[in-house]
Amino acid sequence: MKFIKNHITFIFPLMAILIGLEFYFVFERTTKNYEDGLKNNYSMLIIAHDKVEIKELQALNKHISTIEEVKKDSIVDEISKGLKDSSKKSLSKLLPHFYNTKLDTYLSMEDIGTIKADLEKSRKIKSVETFDNSHDSTYKLFIFLKFIFKIFILFIGIVSFFLIVKQMEVWSLTHHNRMSIMEIFGAPLFLRSAVMYRIAIIDAIISSILISLVFVYLKYNWVDSSGIEILMNNRELIFQFSDLVKMLGISIVIVITSVYLVVSNLKDES
Repeated sequence: MKFIKNHITFIFPLMAILIGLEFYFVFERTTKNYEDGLKNNYSMLIIAHDKVEIKELQALNKHISTIEEVKKDSIVDEISKGLKDSSKKSLSKLLPHFYNTKLDTYLSMEDIGTIKADLEKSRKIKSVETFDNSHDSTYKLFIFLKFIFKIFILFIGIVSFFLIVKQMEVWSLTHHNRMSIMEIFGAPLFLRSAVMYRIAIIDAIISSILISLVFVYLKYNWVDSSGIEILMNNRELIFQFSDLVKMLGISIVIVITSVYLVVSNLKDES
């Protein structure tokens, strides 16, 4: 019973770190997907005196991703109702060229302002129209949520890591006599603490698998009834096999580091 208790008190804080990491992975993938959606839905309107090519715009600013010329026919039809065909043709020649412009990433209004200023340096471009209000408020809320979530995950990780180190200290007391006898016979520090390393790595593997199973369950059973549209539409973002590999690698690094800190401290004390 004591053996199981010792393992549980070690696995739980490690699982807290791993569940925070997995939430972070899911959050990053989901927000990246949402960010791409916002980026694709946002466009700048370029009004140009002459036709422009995308390479010309990209030379002015690297964030220009695509451009699409707005056909003049629909614009002319709207503003020339009742006019003769000859007048419509003349009006079409007088109108400037309009381009819907997409960006390669989701940017703040300051960065968009820089892009606008860069584009307006060209003699071909008459003006650049941006759509500020909704984009600016959405961007600020988006960045704030990402910041809060990262701070929360960092806090949980630090607290859980110290709990793991404390549990390692308990393990070191349990194995103290055995380690002392091995020290007398000249066994190196790594060999004396090999049992602790082995148990810690096994618990790291168990923790990683358990958290993976939790998120697999969420992916295939909980998402459909959650009512959260962004998750329902992006089920594949909830859990990926690479997450298990990442969690396993990170958890092993954490437990090896914690064991090393504890056994090194015991060596200094002796």
